[in-house]
Amino acid sequence: MPLEAGLLEILACPACHAPLKEEEAELICTGQDCGLAYPVRDGIPVLLVDEARRPE
Repeated sequence: MPLEAGLLEILACPACHAPLKEEEAELICTGQDCGLAYPVRDGIPVLLVDEARRPE
């Protein structure tokens, strides 16, 4: 389920404060040195660094 466009515009990566982009069931940090992937569970973004997947 896609997030509302207005919500995605105000969300930022908690680790580096870069904007996030939505891909499948994750929000991906657009920061060049970060790239963390945060899960979206039941339509709710889980923006916790401990829950994020590291870039591959």
